[in-house]
Amino acid sequence: MRTVKLSQQALDQWVAGLIRTQAVIGVQAKGDRFEFAPLGRSSDLRLDYDVTILPPKMFFQPAREPLLAFDGAAGFKTLLSDEPFVLLGVHPYDLVAILQMDALFAADNDDIHYRSRREKAVIVACDVQSASPNGFAGCMGTATVSQGFDVLLTRVADIYVAEAGTAAGAALLADIAKAPEADAVNLARREQVWQDNQKLLRKHDLRVSLKELPALLERSYDHPVWEEKARRCFSCGSCNLVCPTCYCFDVQDEVGWDLKRGVRCRTWDGCLLKDFATVAGAHNFRKSRAERYRHRYYRKGKYMPEKIGQIACVGCGRCISACVSKIANPVEVYNRLQEES
Repeated sequence: MRTVKLSQQALDQWVAGLIRTQAVIGVQAKGDRFEFAPLGRSSDLRLDYDVTILPPKMFFQPAREPLLAFDGAAGFKTLLSDEPFVLLGVHPYDLVAILQMDALFAADNDDIHYRSRREKAVIVACDVQSASPNGFAGCMGTATVSQGFDVLLTRVADIYVAEAGTAAGAALLADIAKAPEADAVNLARREQVWQDNQKLLRKHDLRVSLKELPALLERSYDHPVWEEKARRCFSCGSCNLVCPTCYCFDVQDEVGWDLKRGVRCRTWDGCLLKDFATVAGAHNFRKSRAERYRHRYYRKGKYMPEKIGQIACVGCGRCISACVSKIANPVEVYNRLQEES
């Protein structure tokens, strides 16, 4: 696989070429924040961003996604998205989250809707250049990545080192065949960027070993922190919506006025919402806010490690920034459990 170096001009030309030939989703400024959105010109791309408002999961699991269309006479038709696209500028922690979702949506019954989008995507990751104020990816082992990307971009001094990680990534870099290979100096500088980012992305210091976290939660089920924090919780679900590893959804049939035709859709859902755990008979098995608040932490720190062997928190810090009550900081909660266990 190729590892080349690109000047800013060469990078801009490469991105412009991609835009001419296929759909490109890239990070762009939205006021003083950043978002993933369709990229119309290379000059709008911002690889120096700190964190996006929403994670890139929305391009694999949209907030509202039609699953099938049905007709009383004709039956039903599965709806799949099959448009190829390039997802450009994904930070390492978000890439780790995508890889977790790959494992989750492939487990048990393979989700063809997720897979159809995922297989059509080429991911160009980018190492972090600016740390977000609440990021703690360095504590979660997600500040850098060595695999899972199709292309990885790393800014070193005034150039970018671009490494192809897959055949699809190598095909993208083939469009810049004249780009010089990265030399030992460039690679050493990239290694330094990786080492620096391990320290840079620690705005909150987790003092719990990731290996010990599931056991810590196992013995903390009745800890008073759940009730204390939940008293200030609005059950708004903002922490769920901005989380790159939250994937829960609701499914509803939207029936037309003729009561014959309609669409089955799934939409994002969240365990902090009041009716999330309501089942037939109006029974809600997590009725209290404290139960729902606790479940969020157990899901990330205990249940997902038991299911896929990974902590379902990548340290992006979005939940901390989004929570108006300032109770969603996982580091704060886990550190307290450690101190008082």
